Amino acid sequence: MTDQQPLPIEDLLARLDRERLDADRLYHDALTALDQALQTVPALPQAPPAYDASRLPDVNAAWQTLPQGAPVFDSSWQGRLGRLIWRLVGPALDSQQQFNSAVVDHLNRNVAVHEQTSAAVATLVGTAREQLQALVRFESLLIQYLQTITVYVDSKDRSMGGAEIRQRLALTEHRLLALKRDLDKVTATPATLSEPSAAPTNDQRPTTETSVRRASPGEARTNDQRPTTNDHLVFTGTVDSLTYVAFEDEFRGKKEDIRKRVEDYVPIFAGASNVLDVGCGRGELLDALRESGVTSLRGVDVSPAMVDICRGRGFNVELGDALGYVSVQPDGSLGGLIAIQVVEHFTPAYLTRFLEAAYHALAPGAPIVLETINPNCWMAFFETYIRDLTHQQPLHPDTLRHLVQASGFSNVDVQFRAPVSEDDRLARVELPSEFFAPGVAPVVDALNDHASKLNRRLFSSMDYVVIGRR
Repeated sequence: MTDQQPLPIEDLLARLDRERLDADRLYHDALTALDQALQTVPALPQAPPAYDASRLPDVNAAWQTLPQGAPVFDSSWQGRLGRLIWRLVGPALDSQQQFNSAVVDHLNRNVAVHEQTSAAVATLVGTAREQLQALVRFESLLIQYLQTITVYVDSKDRSMGGAEIRQRLALTEHRLLALKRDLDKVTATPATLSEPSAAPTNDQRPTTETSVRRASPGEARTNDQRPTTNDHLVFTGTVDSLTYVAFEDEFRGKKEDIRKRVEDYVPIFAGASNVLDVGCGRGELLDALRESGVTSLRGVDVSPAMVDICRGRGFNVELGDALGYVSVQPDGSLGGLIAIQVVEHFTPAYLTRFLEAAYHALAPGAPIVLETINPNCWMAFFETYIRDLTHQQPLHPDTLRHLVQASGFSNVDVQFRAPVSEDDRLARVELPSEFFAPGVAPVVDALNDHASKLNRRLFSSMDYVVIGRR
């Protein structure tokens, strides 16, 4: 919800239940209608009997009425009488024989057709019966499947609908842990509370307007020489700190993914010792550096929750702001300094003082590595930079490089990282010119040229890193 207060958990659960019940009702109504439309196998006629040609031989043998042909008569009176009678009955007998011949011929020529027809009808009836039975069986199985999948779909709906609840419960858990920690501090023993604190009070610290005295080599600066962090975002309590941890867990990426990204920086610090990770977060880089053999690793972070996470993993991490911590390190004491996605949280005045303090704290030849979001990339600015409310100032690559050089560092280089994927870039028209009508090719060339220009400006690299040497 945008301009309204978030729903209480009870109301959110009730809304999800109503939506689930409405969806279930629609689903079950449709399932009932489908079940009522389930077919049954209709009564089909039996296949006709086979063609009966058993009497055909008798017909073929008896069709001739005059097997010997017309009789021959002599000139006797019997012959003359027979000739007279033949004139009367002969034509009828001859006609009958011709009819018999036609019928027998017809029967003989259609025997095969009748047999094939009977066989085809029997096959058709059997196939129709099998297919109808298979259709009814499929409809029955479909009903069973839809009835079975109801529980699966319902569980998925609840899982997706509960994402918001899980998010809010996770944040609530972070806040409860922070409150418990603060409560434990309040309820500490009087002896513990009465011990003098090594940290100065706010009125003992000079403001950001006060210059910081540089310590001589080997001399550590005391806390009362630290400037305050009015120009930099700090967390006011453990609760806010844990809220930001939850924010990073959701939007920055999984620990495994961040670990793969930071491993690219490990070779820069090969053979170094006393390396400082400013804004060390959850300790992914510290872990990678430790595995590579870098010794005397240190980290600093303004988030108490981040510090607790790192200390729980065995890292030497202190709670404090970047400038306040770096400015009290002895000159030339650090063998390397890295800040990943940190400097965009600084205001310009704080950043320049931080770079000056880093220059003095680093040993000659030691590297400084500053990774930040690339605001020169439209996608990085709108998808990453403005999402985080703790960001103070977007830094153009040329600007950050100039500030690092102006602070005294040499061999300053800018490297771009995390290129935008091809799926998110503007596509070019990749077709040979012969596919285009006359006059279209120049338009396609201009379109591709504009796409290339926009990709360079809007969809280039999400991050960049400035690397320099003391």
